[in-house]
Amino acid sequence: MAHGRHIELGGKAVVVGILNVTPDSFSDGGLFDAPATALVQARRMIGEGASIIDVGGESTRPGAAPISASEEQVRILPVIEALARAGDVLISVDTYRAETAGLAVAAGAHIVNDVWGLQREPDIARVAAETGAGLIIMHTGRGRDKLPDVIADQLAFLGKSVAIGRGQGVADDQMVLDPGFGFAKETAEENLDLMARFSELGALGFPLMAGTSRKRFIGTVTGRDAADRAAGTAATSVILRLKGAHLFRVHDVAINVDALAVADAMLARERTSP
Repeated sequence: MAHGRHIELGGKAVVVGILNVTPDSFSDGGLFDAPATALVQARRMIGEGASIIDVGGESTRPGAAPISASEEQVRILPVIEALARAGDVLISVDTYRAETAGLAVAAGAHIVNDVWGLQREPDIARVAAETGAGLIIMHTGRGRDKLPDVIADQLAFLGKSVAIGRGQGVADDQMVLDPGFGFAKETAEENLDLMARFSELGALGFPLMAGTSRKRFIGTVTGRDAADRAAGTAATSVILRLKGAHLFRVHDVAINVDALAVADAMLARERTSP
C-alpha cells in the first residue's frame, strides 16, 4: 500500500469501516458530513475493531445526484488529512476519479477503492501504480448489458479490470477484488446467488472483499429497514468468510467483528483438527 504500509490477508478477517461524508448516502447520509463528526465516527469504528477506514464523498446509491470532483475533494480531503495525523489506521478512499485518488493518497490515504472497477477512469490504476497504493476493484453491472450467469459476468468484468491494472503497472499484490453486492444486481435472488457461488471467484486468484452492509437484499430477506440490518449483515459476513472473503466493508463494525471472530476461530480449528 501507499506510504510504505502493508497488510497480510488470509488468516484473520479484516473489517473495513464505512465513513460516508455525504448528505445523501442510502442509510447514513448526512450523519457524518462534517469533518468533526466524521472523525468521531472514525474513532468509534477503530475502537470497535476496524482495521481500515473507507472514506467516501459521493453517494453511489441508485439515483443519487452526481457531484463534481472539486466538491468530492472538499468533502473528503480534510477528513483523510485529519485521520492520517491522528493515528496509524489504514485509510481507503472510495472514488472512481483518478484526480481525487491522487490527491487523497497525497493527503495520507493508503488504498484506492474504485466502484467502477477501473473501467470509468482507467487512469486511476496509474495513480495506484505510481504511489504504490492498494487498489480495491469492484464489479458493477451499471451502464452495460450483463451476462446471464452471475459468475460468468463477474469473471469477465473483473478479468478486464485486472488487465487494466496490470497494463498500468499495478502489481498483483496491490489488488483486491469486490463482487459489488447490490450494484445492478437487480433482485434479492441475484445477490443470494452471488453469495451461494462466492467461492467460485477464487478462480481469479486475488483476495476478495465483501460489501453487503445494509444492502436492500438483506432487507428483502429480513423485512428490516436499512438502519436495522446490522444482524443480517453480520450473517452475510460469516457466510462469505466461510466461502473465502478476506475483507468486509461494513457500517456496523462491532457486531461484524464479533461474528467474524467466531468464523475465524472455527476455521482455525478446522485447519488444525486431525
